[in-house]
Amino acid sequence: MTALVDTHCHLDAPEFAPDAMDVRRRASEAGVCHCVLPAVAVDQFAAVRALAHATGDSYALGIHPLCTPAAHDEDLQRLDHALSAHAADPHLVAVGEIGLDFFVPGLDPQRQERFYAGQLALAREHGLPVILHVRRSADRLLKHLRAGSPGGIAHAFNGSEQQARQFLDLGFKLGFGGAVTYERALQLRRLATTLPLSALVLETDSPDIPPHWLYRTAAERQAGQAQGRNEPAQLPRIGQVIADLRGIAFEELAAATTGNARAALPRLAALLPAGLR
Repeated sequence: MTALVDTHCHLDAPEFAPDAMDVRRRASEAGVCHCVLPAVAVDQFAAVRALAHATGDSYALGIHPLCTPAAHDEDLQRLDHALSAHAADPHLVAVGEIGLDFFVPGLDPQRQERFYAGQLALAREHGLPVILHVRRSADRLLKHLRAGSPGGIAHAFNGSEQQARQFLDLGFKLGFGGAVTYERALQLRRLATTLPLSALVLETDSPDIPPHWLYRTAAERQAGQAQGRNEPAQLPRIGQVIADLRGIAFEELAAATTGNARAALPRLAALLPAGLR
């Protein structure tokens, strides 16, 4: 059975509000059997959980680094409460999306780090893996993980090979999505080709990080060409790019990455179709 897992999809995003169920249906028709829906802020927890139950998908609860300026100190306690309240929910598979972002200007790095460290501690306490936001922050993320790694997925990984191998040594899989489809992404394509197949999981980060066939330059947008909306139905084509880079059959990549997703997020297994558990 050939089926893919989108390990990072923000199906609750405002861009999907008019047609989220149609988006999910198209993904199923394209061969995406499961999506992981990570929250980014405490006030989204209920919506993400409800959507995952409605679609049969899974969800993660966490506070995104870009959301830390608006977050309250007690939000860590609210996350702790939510993880306890839904501990028996099989659709809850991780703590995320959490991490550090040292690319976007104006964010307080110490505040980010405090929320990140607090959420890592909660993941360990609740026995859940994490879904990490990694943006010019791999070394700092790794420093905290060495004190006790819950494992999980380094989402949209775009670091060095040395950093990649350190994440792997700490029990992580690395998420590859639309960015790898750009020919100019030489380092990322090199990683997608040379890292062990057991290291890779697939993701779209929908509606963000569109693959190259959906991207429109500023000039094209000014000329009236609409930016294509990324959605999980794009995952098979993204996967085919990676399979071609590695010189393997798409079916081999699909089987491996689905197995890798199960390994990274152990609760996922109970939610996948019987032939993929």
